[in-house]
Amino acid sequence: MRSLNEKVAGESGYVTVAPDGGFRLGNGKPERFWAVNTGVGRDKPFTPKPLGQQVEPDLAAHARFLAKRGVNMVRCHSQLSPDLGRHPEAKFGDVNEADRDWVWHTVAAMKKEGIYTTISPYWAVPMKFSKSWDIAGGADQTAFGLVFFDPSLQAAYKAWLKALLTEKNPYTGVPLAKDPALAILEIQNEDSLLFWTFGTIKGQQKKNLERLFASWAAGKYGSADKVKAAWPGATLPEDGEGAFDFYGMWEVQQPQSGGKAVRLGDQIEFLTETMRKFNKQITDYVHNELGCKALVNAGNWRTADPIRMNDAERYSYTTTEVDANNKYFDGVHKGPNQGWAIVNGDQFTSPSVLLDPKPLPTNLKQTKGRPIVITESSRVMPEAYATEAPFLVSAYQSLTGVAAYYWFATGDDEWTAPMSANGYMPSQEKWIMGTPDMLGTFPAAALMYRMGYVKQGSPAVVEERALSDIWQRKTPIISEEPSYDPNRDAGDIAAASSVKTGLSPLAFLVGPVTVEFGGNPQSSQSVDFSKYIDAGASTVRSNTGELELNYGKGYCVLNSPCAQGVTAFFGSKPAFKTSDATFFSQNEYGAALAVSMDGKPLRSSSKILVQYGTRSRPTDWQEKPATISLEGGKKVEGFEVVNFGKAPWQVQKARLEVTLANPSLRKATVLDMNGNAVASVPIERVAGGVRFKFPAEAMYVVLE
Repeated sequence: MRSLNEKVAGESGYVTVAPDGGFRLGNGKPERFWAVNTGVGRDKPFTPKPLGQQVEPDLAAHARFLAKRGVNMVRCHSQLSPDLGRHPEAKFGDVNEADRDWVWHTVAAMKKEGIYTTISPYWAVPMKFSKSWDIAGGADQTAFGLVFFDPSLQAAYKAWLKALLTEKNPYTGVPLAKDPALAILEIQNEDSLLFWTFGTIKGQQKKNLERLFASWAAGKYGSADKVKAAWPGATLPEDGEGAFDFYGMWEVQQPQSGGKAVRLGDQIEFLTETMRKFNKQITDYVHNELGCKALVNAGNWRTADPIRMNDAERYSYTTTEVDANNKYFDGVHKGPNQGWAIVNGDQFTSPSVLLDPKPLPTNLKQTKGRPIVITESSRVMPEAYATEAPFLVSAYQSLTGVAAYYWFATGDDEWTAPMSANGYMPSQEKWIMGTPDMLGTFPAAALMYRMGYVKQGSPAVVEERALSDIWQRKTPIISEEPSYDPNRDAGDIAAASSVKTGLSPLAFLVGPVTVEFGGNPQSSQSVDFSKYIDAGASTVRSNTGELELNYGKGYCVLNSPCAQGVTAFFGSKPAFKTSDATFFSQNEYGAALAVSMDGKPLRSSSKILVQYGTRSRPTDWQEKPATISLEGGKKVEGFEVVNFGKAPWQVQKARLEVTLANPSLRKATVLDMNGNAVASVPIERVAGGVRFKFPAEAMYVVLE
């Protein structure tokens, strides 16, 4: 797949945004990004761990490895704030030189392989403060929310960006601000004034924000007295001279009326506008003061109430150029280290999009005319059905126009072997994508996505939202399903809202769902979903006619001229026929794709990649059925880890037969996991085409 990339990333100029909300290269050519989060090379100096990697990953080899599998974008999630552990004497505005060097090195290595870079330079979670910095609130506070309004943190943040972007990159000789291989700069990762962490803002920082709220409200209504008149009966104990206190985020989820409803609406508007103002400030700083033409993304997080407030979060991004969201697909995982590791005795469930498609990460409401990317996502161990993920992400990302999906994550230059989660404790890693069932099924999925083989649909929903309705938390006509992060959310599963929207979340599988802010809600439109969604048959079809998902029987069929395939639980339905192919599987589960490699339809293509993925588990992995008790007294059926296993991965052998309606095909070649030809595959000539048995111990066959 290396030939899909430019010889050098940015060779024709900077990535820009097209009028339809997609991306374009510098020469104006539309481009789709197949992306990965990488940490290769960040651990400097490299230190082998007893149960971890023993050989330092090679960043240049890593770039070649990714390009070969269709990757043309990576994300470097770094932390440019001072590393006080190594440098306790650091000043507030000093940059973390080790992380900066890693980012510089990564941009240079990826650039050589035609891979662009997204930089994530700041996250509130690891941010630490020194007593010598004299920041309001002191050294022991968390950083959640502070970057949006604290002037001293904002000044330091700008200094970090300046050091990152304007000093010469020693690996390229060019500052990042002048390097078009830098495609996107993400202002900050996973923070919002509308999330539950808002409640961690305390002491002097909270008082400062209360004063800003009071000033803002007085500007809106004319004076402090008029503000109070607009909020009859809605006072809080800490209201004071020149300061208005805040309601807790749980109040957002409760029905409100009278002065309290007005005040809470003003609170949401103020917090949203505070973030929006900061996002504009940094965008202007990057473009105008630092001279960097890379696209800017504000953030990627969610809110305390996805239905009532996610539109406010996305509206706060509109002073930048790219929207984003972090959204994983995972099941229940209960254990002592459930946030980061798998050990024996852990309990888990194995959900599948084929059986419940509503949480598919690409099911996103997109701001009209703006690209949205998923900066972190994956299928999270120990769930068992990750093979479907590249197939479904590629197909539905194409259908909906989601502009990029960044797989999370890898710290290995090639494959990630089953190993300890931290290099010391006997365990299995959780947040990985370098596995046979995910990374192994990249090539065909990346090829059909980047070649545009699956059509983008016409809008299934076009929602217009008045800003006043957003502030008052009025229910939108459609909302994304809530996501869950064991490290950020309470409980065991995503909290379901008692509020129901007017349209089914299955609408996201029909075509793009868009929203326009500041519009007329009466002008919102949607297609006739009875043509595409059959609840009785548990099916949903795309409005392009190329995709059908049956969540009752557990399968999804793709049928486009240049790419056809199926991912399924084959037990109840082993055979699937598309326009030009038939797939017959005796595996319990898998994902098969036939993709043209020359841009021609399958029936006339002279070179076709057939890819087949099954399940994989570490060697000696053992699990047993278990009933899992959840918070609130609920129970679900799942599994218990008996043995988390060891390297290498064990992949279920392929039991697949493929027929292709292309009489010009003459030979079939099996490839190894690095894409090298290793043997011929016998083919049988049948009426109008060829048939072959997929090799049991392979994932790729090329027909010519």
